[in-house]
Order: sequence, then structure tokens, then C-alpha cells
Amino acid sequence: MLIRTLTAVLLAVPAAPPVTGPTPSIIDAVVQSYREETGVPSVAVAVTHGSRVVHVAGYGRTAHGEAVTDRTVMAVASVSKSMTALAVLQLTVSHGVRLDTAVRTYLPEFTLADDRAGRITVRQLLDHTSGLTDRTNPSFSRPPVPDLRAAVAAMRTARLATDPGTAVEYHNPNFQIAARLVEVVSGRPFGDYLRDHVFAPLGMTDSRTLDTADQLPASSRGHIMIAGVPVALPEPPAFGAGSGAVVSTAHDMASWLIAQAGQGRGPDGRQVVPAAAVAEMHRPSAGGYGLGWQAGTTPSGAPLVDHDGDMMTFTAYQAVLPASGYGVAVMAGTGTLHRDAQTIGAHIIDVIEGRTPPHATTPLVPVDLVLIGLALAVALLGVRGVRRARRPTRRSTVTLLLWLVPLIMLVRFHRIVTALYRGRDISWLQTVYLYPTFTLLLTVTSLTGLAIIVRRMALLARPAPESIKRPGLEESQAPK
Repeated sequence: MLIRTLTAVLLAVPAAPPVTGPTPSIIDAVVQSYREETGVPSVAVAVTHGSRVVHVAGYGRTAHGEAVTDRTVMAVASVSKSMTALAVLQLTVSHGVRLDTAVRTYLPEFTLADDRAGRITVRQLLDHTSGLTDRTNPSFSRPPVPDLRAAVAAMRTARLATDPGTAVEYHNPNFQIAARLVEVVSGRPFGDYLRDHVFAPLGMTDSRTLDTADQLPASSRGHIMIAGVPVALPEPPAFGAGSGAVVSTAHDMASWLIAQAGQGRGPDGRQVVPAAAVAEMHRPSAGGYGLGWQAGTTPSGAPLVDHDGDMMTFTAYQAVLPASGYGVAVMAGTGTLHRDAQTIGAHIIDVIEGRTPPHATTPLVPVDLVLIGLALAVALLGVRGVRRARRPTRRSTVTLLLWLVPLIMLVRFHRIVTALYRGRDISWLQTVYLYPTFTLLLTVTSLTGLAIIVRRMALLARPAPESIKRPGLEESQAPK
């Protein structure tokens, strides 16, 4: 009854503001309403229409307490893939790279423990049909790598799950290979190439790409949400150059959106990439994925080209609506499980298409509260269990070993999550960020079990007490 009442209170939210059009004031109202309903601490938004900036703004504060503005540098996560794709498409013009030619033609160092790797084309990297998957080429749980050369070299023992070009399987290292290809073909470090050929021509002066998560600037360090409360934490270690390591601002993302909607022309009209190349990036393969973009439709059925980005402490979203010419970009300082950037982006698209955004809900808040309550209950029962521990018998020893199950689950938690996510690779620390309250419960249960086992084994090590004589048996009657 208590949980039901608490859930009802937590999910009770005020009505969303009425929609009259995608004006700056309406966009502000939608974002602020969402923040009030969910507690997301930091958000940056860019909305464009054709070559015009409709609105750029920041909301809330960063993990370090600074006010978020349209110039605050934030992580865009896997939105970075579309920028890598654009760099590759530029090389098709400047260096004669052909999308349907084998990767090894331009990147001889790319080798796998699978002869089929020689048939992987550049296009198949960019539309995730290379045949590489997290199951055959884990990237987060393997030893860390420092740069793109090392990232490609680390794949030499990987195999393909399918023949190249036969199945879409989202896989971050595809774009790390593509970024390394940009380095080798252009003769420039990937970060320098993006700066000089993508960001600078578009006026994205605050944007850059990193290699690893520990290079994130202070403003790009986000939060995990626990029971509706944002907790600032550093991003877990990960390598993301080419696949998810660009940091940008709402101001810069507006320029990026204008180039996507404006057939490769930036805000000043400069052609950064041919219009045909933009169309090629947005055109979906059989699996619905383009080249660094995902093709779909809005709730009204209008064409939609978008891509989201997930980190453990940040999410991002970008969308272009070709029919209306609008573009939307959102960055939010909360982790992947909550998908705040994606949801805010969807709400802004609702505004663009004349719909009132739905209420935002926080269904994980009551779940977190229940798990925290269970962890406290287990801890109290554990204290009681240790105090009342008795010397184990042969029968109870088997039962005692069951207390090791939570510890085994805790140690193998990332493998369990990988299985649940159909093979998507994840590190142990990332699972802690993803499911913090369940990890807390699992940890408390494991420690409780260990404490009980240690206590009862200590009792077993002591000499057994002397047997007490049966009542009524006289010493003279005792068996000799």
C-alpha cells in the first residue's frame, strides 16, 4: 500500500504547456517542464529551420555547478558517428575513396582472424553491415586502447558473425575503423582532420573529438539518476574516437543541423560536402540504417533522419525532418537508462508538428526506492543472521553455500547484462552505472552472505562443546 501511494505521488505531474508552434518560448517551456517532472540536471538544445537558427539554449547546471548555456561543451556520444561518416564522404571527393571498395584498399593494416574481412567495404562500416558484432569483437570489456591505430590492431583476433553486407548489427568499432581510414588516407590525425575539414568550415569553433572518456572536459561530465536524484560521476573508462567521442555545444550543433538540412552547406553558405553525399548519408540500407544516420518517420508519418547517443552519464539526440526543414539537437547530462535527450528531442518534434508533448514520467523512481529498501532490509537481516549464527551441520553446509550465489552474480554481472542485451558488450563498471540500485542490493546481499559464511565457519573451527548427559541417567547406570 505504501509503495502504491508513493508511486502515485511520484508520477503525478502538472499538465504540459499548450502548443502553439516551435517558438523559443514554447521550446523553453517544454524543456523546463520536462526538467521539473524528471529532475534532469542539465540540458542543451538547438532547433533550426532551413538555414535559420530558431533557438539555442542551455538549462540547469553542469556536474560542477556551472550554468549551462548554448556555449557549454557537452558530449554528443554516438551522434559522433554521423560526423565520422561525413569525413569519409568528403574523402570520396578529395581522395577518390569509393564506398563500395574493400576497406583494405585504403587501410592495409585492417586484418581480422577471418578471411571474409577482406570483403568488407567502406559502406559496410558506415551502415553497420560489416559482419562485426559485439559478440565476436567485444570493445568495452577488452583491455583499453589509447588511439585509433591500437583500436584497429586490437581487432586482429576478431571474427565475423555474418557475411559482410548481409545483416545490420550496430557495432561501435565499425566507426573506429572508419576514423582510422580517414587518418591513413588524409595523412592527418583524425581529430585534426575533423577540426580543419568539418568543424572549422561550419563555424563549430567549440567542437572537437577526443579519444578516451578520461579526456572529457569538466562540463561534459554527467550524472546517473538514483531515485530521481542526479548523482555526478565521471564517465567509466572507454575508447570512443570515431564512434562516440565528439564534444560540442548547442550553438555548434545548430550549424551542424543547418548543413544537414541545407544539402551540405553551412550557415555561411559554404559547401562542406556535396549535396549528393548528404543524400547518401541519409538514405537507409535494407536495415533502416544509413551512413551514420537512422532513417524513419515521425508520429505523423513524416520522414525523419536521426541518431541518438548514449553514455553512462550523458545522452544526446539529433534529428532532421526533410519535409519541413527543421532540425533538432539535444544533449542531456544523464545516463543511457533514462534517455532524456531522446525524449526531449521527441517532445520538440511534437511541438514542430503541432502536437502537445505527453507527460514525462519517472517509472524508475519507485523501482529504485524498492531496491534501496530491500538492500536495507537485507543488511538488517544479515546483522541478525551473524549474531544468531550456529555451528553448521553437514546438512546446513550445503544451504550455506547458496549464500555464494549473489557474490557470483555480482562478479559476473556484466556477463549477465550482455546476455540480456543479446550480446551487446559492456564492462563491469558500466553495469554499475546502468543499474546502481540493483548493484547496491546485489552487493549488500553478497556481503551479508560472506559475513554469515565466515561466522559459521569460524564456529566450525572451534572445538565442539562436551555432550550433555541425558537427564535422569545416573552415573552408575551409564554404559561402561
